[in-house]
Amino acid sequence: MTTTEQVQTKTQFGLPIDESFGKPASEESIQKAAIALRAHNFSVKVVDTPAEARAYVNSILPKNQSILTVSSETVRISGLDEDINRSGKFNVIRPQLEKMDRATQRAEMRRLSASPDVVVGSVHAITENGSLVAASASGSQLGPYASSAGSVILIAGSQKIVPDIDTAMRRVQYYAYPKEDIRAREKYGMPSAVLKVLTMNGDWPGRSTVVLVREAIGY
Repeated sequence: MTTTEQVQTKTQFGLPIDESFGKPASEESIQKAAIALRAHNFSVKVVDTPAEARAYVNSILPKNQSILTVSSETVRISGLDEDINRSGKFNVIRPQLEKMDRATQRAEMRRLSASPDVVVGSVHAITENGSLVAASASGSQLGPYASSAGSVILIAGSQKIVPDIDTAMRRVQYYAYPKEDIRAREKYGMPSAVLKVLTMNGDWPGRSTVVLVREAIGY
């Protein structure tokens, strides 16, 4: 299909959106992606529901290391943002950042969030041949994902699985970005943008964990 054929509707702010990218993947695609990710040194846990993903992530999070949750609807909807940042069980960075003044403490905030022991977030696409794609306006989560965090935990619904990188980029442009634009306008009063994109084709063994959820969650 061409991009034009894929675009089905427009958001209330005029951005084209292809809702077909919101459908859960087949079990065949899930297993194909899981096998490929493992071959690229990502640890993979496949679960049925967001609740199971939440329980699993809680079970593997360290209590004695610094943890940063990035801005992610998947992390928020799953309940992990609340579990990690509000339970008092973990050494968390996000609440510290929320107390700081962006106007006067931006440099300190940048340094604090740049190299956590653990970063918890999501991605916008996963290819069947084992690549992860994350897009961002600020790029703040991309450095920790790529190298500066000690370990990475990524939660993603199976609707993010696509055949290849070209389709991954279409998913970013015609699904994840319009959805995030709606959220940004409603929450911050300003549009979003795809300014930076990270593709992860592999990692050091034991560093990154991908929790694949059969149900759709996030965007």
